[in-house]
Amino acid sequence: MIWKDYHHTELPVAECYQMLALRNQVFIVEQQCLYQDIDGEDLRGDNRHLLGFRDGVLVAYARILVTEEAPQEVSIGRVIVAPAARGQGLAYLLLDKLLESCRLHFTALPVHLSAQAHLQAFYAGRGFVAEGEIYQEDGIDHITMRLKK
Repeated sequence: MIWKDYHHTELPVAECYQMLALRNQVFIVEQQCLYQDIDGEDLRGDNRHLLGFRDGVLVAYARILVTEEAPQEVSIGRVIVAPAARGQGLAYLLLDKLLESCRLHFTALPVHLSAQAHLQAFYAGRGFVAEGEIYQEDGIDHITMRLKK
């Protein structure tokens, strides 16, 4: 695996295209969820993109956001493992790399995410704790989770 951790200003066009194609493949087509994936956040502020390649093919991806609306915290989102690469432990490795990037680039900021509810145990295994009730986002059950310090 080759991992690339980019500030959005460093993201090469070809890799950005692969990232958007994978997000479209999984979140829109596979999950049959019509929503606006290109939401204006990919190229803002200090937002980052973590990409995992195997044999030159993008197989894992996530983004790290620090929004203008909430500059005092980090939000992990768009966490993906390509369908052909699932079942090989890449999701755990991806999450570990994400948390490493958060510690490196956003040392003092708390980390949260909006997890698909069926993945709650997965995130809990890496130190995230559920907060609040399950809610619907784009027709899919989600729950807010925060990383324990």
